[in-house]
Amino acid sequence: MDYNFDEIILRRDTNSYKWDSSSDREVLPMWVADMDFRTAPSIIKALRERVEHGIFGYTRVPDSYYDAVIGWFKRRHAWEIRKEWIIYTSGVVPAVSAVIKALTVPGDKVVVQTPVYNCFFSSIRNNGCEIVANPLCCDNNNRYYIDFDDLEQKVSDDKVKILLLCNPHNPVGRVWTKEELMQIGNICLRHNVTVVSDEIHCELVFPEYHYIPFASLSDEFLKHSVTCISPSKAFNIAGLQIANIVACDDDMRKKIDKAININEVCDVNPFGVIATVAAYNEGEEWLTCLLAYLEGNYQCMSEFVAGYLPDFPITKLEGTYLVWMDCRILRKSSDELEQLLLTENKLWLNAGTMYGEEGEGFMRWNIACPRSMLIKGLEKFRDFVTIHCD
Repeated sequence: MDYNFDEIILRRDTNSYKWDSSSDREVLPMWVADMDFRTAPSIIKALRERVEHGIFGYTRVPDSYYDAVIGWFKRRHAWEIRKEWIIYTSGVVPAVSAVIKALTVPGDKVVVQTPVYNCFFSSIRNNGCEIVANPLCCDNNNRYYIDFDDLEQKVSDDKVKILLLCNPHNPVGRVWTKEELMQIGNICLRHNVTVVSDEIHCELVFPEYHYIPFASLSDEFLKHSVTCISPSKAFNIAGLQIANIVACDDDMRKKIDKAININEVCDVNPFGVIATVAAYNEGEEWLTCLLAYLEGNYQCMSEFVAGYLPDFPITKLEGTYLVWMDCRILRKSSDELEQLLLTENKLWLNAGTMYGEEGEGFMRWNIACPRSMLIKGLEKFRDFVTIHCD
């Protein structure tokens, strides 16, 4: 089937958080991590059929839902999940928050690898825990890597209970290798630290790279970890509010289930359930085509940057649709850059400092949009640079 990812779909005036958060209708939003593409036709068809029923009461999650999740991860990622390990909830952020609540007490410490997804910080603080940064390092090719000596030092603190892993990593675009994941796991095992892995971007990986579920690497890693997954990023259905927590340890899972109920995120809506089943059972072809298009967008951006913005290097994108750009040559703070781009050039990017102090001087681009829209955004940025680099 032919999927038209070049189609411009008007999202303004649909109460879109991404498109309607600015009252200026000229602003091009390339910030919030959702896509400007219609989701897979199989999902739309399944939702239409559900809407036709006309009654939207409390929903029971059926066996077909678990079968779809289990089948997908076995088929695509060679990870065999059992039904009893799965706890459904309304999103990965509520999942992460509930897991932290379940596995820590106020005053405990949680390690994050910065720059990293901004909601990690609020999830940790809201549970009364302390953030400990294991800053990522960057080589001469703008590729980030883990400082394992620093990681070992940080998790050796008895008050550290959790390493919050982002796999694939948002915002630096890394897909961690087997060797890297093994090293993370072994360090955490030595110090009795639980790995909580946010793997929401797991399907958004380019062909030359390989996503590996952390928990799939060994029985010990499985027992000492919790994995948070969702079809929301890959299939552009974040608004349907659905995610899963995978925890094989009975005691750990009971604590998480209790926290899910305390946080009142134990119920999901029928559309999230229906969409998940359709995505995992029928959406694979669409996803393959999406990934090819996103890779083309990244190549387009890379060529544009090389030709017009050589002083603004971007990371090699291995996974996600989020591109991390080094803007330090402008000698302006990321927050100032975000505001100047918004007011002067009508381009909305994410300030790097959202993701920790290591993000200062960087900006995050969302390239999950029609290519013409991406080029328009890049031209806006080029125009901005022409003025501010003189």
